[in-house]
Amino acid sequence: MSEEWILQTKETRRAFSNAAWVPLRASVESKKRDVKDVGHVSEYFGCGSVAFPPEHRQLVEERLGWSDIGIGHTVAPYAYEDGYYASIDQYQYNDKEPIGINLIYEHPQLVVGGRKWILSPDLVVALRLIKEGDNWVRPEENFVVVARETVSEDGEYCQIEIKREFLLDYLAARNLSLRLAYYRQRVENIPVLEDSAYSNLRPHNEERDNGKFTLIIRKLDDVFGGSWAMFRAWRTDVDEDEDAPVMGPENNSNTDHESSKGHRGGYEGVRVEGEFWREEWIDHQSKSQRVRGDADPNLPQFIVETDGTRMRSAELDNEDVGRWLWFRSSVVTELLNNRGFKLAWYTAETGAIQSTSGYKTHFGINSSDLITVYAYDIARLASWEQHVWAAHNVAPEGKVSSELLEAQMKAQPASTHAVEEMFFGSMRLLEDSFRDKYNISLFSHDIDDFEAGQQISRFASKDRASLLRLAKDIIRVFSDRLNITELRKLSTHEEKAKLGSNKLLQSILAEKIGDAKAKRVFAEIAGAYDMRVGDAHPTGSKVTDAIKLAGIDEENSPLRQGEQLIHNVGRSVWYIGKFLFAETDGSDE
Repeated sequence: MSEEWILQTKETRRAFSNAAWVPLRASVESKKRDVKDVGHVSEYFGCGSVAFPPEHRQLVEERLGWSDIGIGHTVAPYAYEDGYYASIDQYQYNDKEPIGINLIYEHPQLVVGGRKWILSPDLVVALRLIKEGDNWVRPEENFVVVARETVSEDGEYCQIEIKREFLLDYLAARNLSLRLAYYRQRVENIPVLEDSAYSNLRPHNEERDNGKFTLIIRKLDDVFGGSWAMFRAWRTDVDEDEDAPVMGPENNSNTDHESSKGHRGGYEGVRVEGEFWREEWIDHQSKSQRVRGDADPNLPQFIVETDGTRMRSAELDNEDVGRWLWFRSSVVTELLNNRGFKLAWYTAETGAIQSTSGYKTHFGINSSDLITVYAYDIARLASWEQHVWAAHNVAPEGKVSSELLEAQMKAQPASTHAVEEMFFGSMRLLEDSFRDKYNISLFSHDIDDFEAGQQISRFASKDRASLLRLAKDIIRVFSDRLNITELRKLSTHEEKAKLGSNKLLQSILAEKIGDAKAKRVFAEIAGAYDMRVGDAHPTGSKVTDAIKLAGIDEENSPLRQGEQLIHNVGRSVWYIGKFLFAETDGSDE
């Protein structure tokens, strides 16, 4: 290793008061080779913490250090004989004198073995965290990891850290400051000091970086060698043959003893050891937006006028604000890329984005393919969500969505349906009809329509490449799920053994309405199928033909092309059911 490594110069300069992660409790060790052998290298970091109110700050600084609040301090409840009970979260300076709060609890597993560390339930609930594996995450902020646990391979807890941003929020809400006490040790056993990386070093103590550093250089024989002594005493008055022996009082006549001593040595090499102790405060910034609900001073501004005039989010955070905001439709796909966000449809042009903060943001699509939202519905969202929306905010264009106004201003929602809803509805109707008439499952496996609808939406279409991917998703939930085994049993086509899923279903329909008409019904499904194949080469002429076959007008915006694709395939599915299972008079030619 090197002088810099053993002296810990980089590590001692770093403070946790400005780090991204703060250890609440740690006992982390890495080592190689036996501690008594030359070539042994080890590194240890231990840390303990307690949160204190401001009135005890001076006492803590003057009286408490590593031995009091470090890794060795006991974190456990205690019941006194006089009825006083010290709960596990209390840090006591003297008996029955709680002055601080423990944020990590120890839970010894006396019967099954081991020892668990438990993050304060109050902190967990206050920040609304949930446990995922070894991490504590906050669903309201895109499942960001707030705290993380490190557990060794044998199940022993090594460290629990918390992201400082969230720790400060919690501390501010409780008006507490966190006191850390930690210790770093680095050790290397070398053959001889001369000509080693440490030949210029001498043992010393120094005050450095608001802590204490000690360098110790000793021969291994001085550390592990030396004299030893042993003393053993035992009773002589116990009759092993008695069924229930009883010992009398201990005295010289019924006891005996022996002793021995010796010297142990012969350890070759030199142990070089660097140690560093420090205590530091993690102070809050008097802001608690998550726990206490303080106002966020860094909320975005939004364009509210056609001339680009902006208003602060705080000014829009009023249910009677009477304004709408305009956004590019790309905001929907960006939001849906975040875990826990869901898209729901209300009418053909309105829907909602459900976020992890618990809000449903009601939106409408206007004539310019922009998303329009009542301003208050954006201003009440979590800060990070507002920033996502703000990145897609544009000046008003194309008026407010007419269907959104009908719902919000007239309280008369439009009696229209989103093409996405009709697509999945048509599939369900067709599936039910096959089950009722033929007693078979049309599809080889079931899907969750709502979950699948998060990918199959008009918003997924942003350009030709994404339009082709949308076609692939549509075919995946319809054609690729068709139950070929059962359809072959129903088909009378002479080459049914060679037919794929779409052709099999088309052959069954052709038996009812004729080949030509069945082919027309399946044209848009066939076009979508060919678009899927063209996903890898989106610029070829075959792709253009497939898009045309699917009934898509490429003069439309990408969003409207996606809408057309979903509508046309859904309509084809509906016609399959209509012609197979409904009585017709031929007027649908």
